[in-house]
Amino acid sequence: MPLSEEELRLLEQMERALVEEDPKFASTLRGTSLRRSARRRAIVAGVVFVLGIAMLMGGVMSGNHKVGFAIGIAGFVVMLGSAVVAITAIRGQQAASAPVDPRTAAHPSRGFTVIDGGRAGRLRHPRRTARSSNGTFMERMEQRWRRRREQGGF
Repeated sequence: MPLSEEELRLLEQMERALVEEDPKFASTLRGTSLRRSARRRAIVAGVVFVLGIAMLMGGVMSGNHKVGFAIGIAGFVVMLGSAVVAITAIRGQQAASAPVDPRTAAHPSRGFTVIDGGRAGRLRHPRRTARSSNGTFMERMEQRWRRRREQGGF
């Protein structure tokens, strides 16, 4: 249901007031600083990953086997941690720069984005009804297979 002219005008006034009162918070809602911080985290994680490789190689090349083994394991842990940070930063950057939905592009609050906690990509399955639990296991599997083929899934 579209908003009335009065409601659109009120939303525009609220948005202007928010930008005037707290521009940092407004830019956070728009996602610009989120992309910038995600990019920064990805770059730092890349540098730390290279340091982890240096630690791993230093541990392998050291003459003392016990100390070298410990340094090598520490280097691997540093590499693993920085890779996880980099991947989450890249995913966050992609989510922040997602294309705008054309249905809401004309809306005055189009610059604001809502972060859904990673649930946007998941499909919601309808609740099961009593009728879907009827039948044997193989019959239900055949029904699912037919549905997937009809929907173009395979």
